[in-house]
Amino acid sequence: MVVNYASSRAGADTVVAAITSAGGRAIAVQGDVSKASEAQGVIEAAVREFGRLDVLVNNSGIYEFAAIEEVTEEHYRRQFDVNVLGILLSTQAAVKHLGEGASIVNISSAITHVHTPAAAVYAGTKGAVNAISGVLANELAPRKIRVNVVSPGYVVTEGTHTAGISGSEMEAGMVAQTPLGRAGHPDDIAGVVTFLASDDARWLTGENITASGGIR
Repeated sequence: MVVNYASSRAGADTVVAAITSAGGRAIAVQGDVSKASEAQGVIEAAVREFGRLDVLVNNSGIYEFAAIEEVTEEHYRRQFDVNVLGILLSTQAAVKHLGEGASIVNISSAITHVHTPAAAVYAGTKGAVNAISGVLANELAPRKIRVNVVSPGYVVTEGTHTAGISGSEMEAGMVAQTPLGRAGHPDDIAGVVTFLASDDARWLTGENITASGGIR
């Protein structure tokens, strides 16, 4: 497995260590997926290290909240470059190596139907991810490559801590909307992604699974 990172080598190394300790094999590869050459470099590193490519999980993403009065061109482009262009460039680099039975899993967000205030740009990027995924599911189906989406609800991550969301009133509000009564954790999402990447999901393509603790 290749663990891609843009800037946090330490974080990627932690993930690699966890995979290795569980008996897996993984390497960390730096690359900004919003740049074609670097997205291609990540894919080439995977093929070079492991000899083939079977699964692509497009999980790179950033989020910034801003009321409509505060939206700037930079705010828009930064999120669309990583969240949307990054998926296109990574998938473009990967498809030449993916064969029959391969799986692409794109990470979207339940925010596309929860419609959280001050999230117009971020929600827009994830709406684009959903549309792109549907198109690619049809486009790549003749090659027997599956494309599916996972849309998490509120999940506690390093990003939520950095953004000051964890422990905030905003977090409390999102948990209050969650029928299962708690925030999500990365493991809650990982199991869904693993399923979609596996042969158990061989009859699924073009699907969007909302993993949100019941938020609709």
